[in-house]
Amino acid sequence: MVGARAGVSRATVSRVVNGSPRVSDEVVRAVRAAIAELGYVPNRAARSLASKQANAIALVVPEDMARLFGDLYLASIIGGIHSRLEASDYVLNLMVASTKTDGKTMRYLQGGNVDGAIVISHHTNDTFISTLTQTLPVVFRGRPAAHVDGGHVVDVDNVAGSRTGTERLVHVGCKRIATITGPQTMPAGIDRVTGFLAALNDAGLEPGPIVEGDFTLRSGAEAMWEVLRLDPKVDGIFVASDVMAAGAMPVLRSSGRSVPGDVAMVGFDDSEAAMTTEVPLTTVRQPAEMIGNTIASILIDVLNGVEDHPTLTLLPTELVVRSSA
Repeated sequence: MVGARAGVSRATVSRVVNGSPRVSDEVVRAVRAAIAELGYVPNRAARSLASKQANAIALVVPEDMARLFGDLYLASIIGGIHSRLEASDYVLNLMVASTKTDGKTMRYLQGGNVDGAIVISHHTNDTFISTLTQTLPVVFRGRPAAHVDGGHVVDVDNVAGSRTGTERLVHVGCKRIATITGPQTMPAGIDRVTGFLAALNDAGLEPGPIVEGDFTLRSGAEAMWEVLRLDPKVDGIFVASDVMAAGAMPVLRSSGRSVPGDVAMVGFDDSEAAMTTEVPLTTVRQPAEMIGNTIASILIDVLNGVEDHPTLTLLPTELVVRSSA
């Protein structure tokens, strides 16, 4: 009835009710006027029964609890997802998955409990996600590490971002440049090494130590000690996340080195961690809240029958220069 009165389809009414940004202001006004005129009150329970929808979206995070709640960047993405869903009728179900619980996770996801899923921070051994798109509409934060048929991906250009960050170290005069990488089981971790190496190759410099971390504070500290052991004369370091950089910076001070006087440092993310380091951190910004908002918007649109999104949506990065480099 609302659609007929407003002169639009039922799908368009659904998008307006669920707060989709992909509807013109004119259509939104027409639908809202029809709703007010008819006294229409959306009933979630009735709609769910009629459409066999759960009005719920699963947020699947294949990480341990320490990483999930200790990574400020992940928190910002989740905040962006949540803020977008607040404007809709969908609720968000958080699922902390692992290889030990993937059977239970899949049974829940395939059991009609949710209408769609968002998967973030996945690794090569998270093979359970490879069949998820056969059951549900799925949007991935970053391209899946395992092969997946279907689904949508929202990401940034990690190669370009890490290249820009490393070029900053070259620009300030560093000659012995090392990196603390992200996990090499994750595409983002691999891509940031690729950009690091490309920038050094362009500058005609040999790479310094390449030490793997896992995007945690502790791994940043441990990797920094290892870098110094391998090359005590390192004068620049690109760190693949701000959280790891926050762990690495006190190690340099403890070893008698200053930032940026002795060692210049560039991070990645521009999360809150970049503003809490001893020296304000130069870093590569990726728009975490925008990423989360875009992920949720795409999934809501897909659930409402809108299929005109590209399979891959790339959002921009930018260098934020502070005192560390």
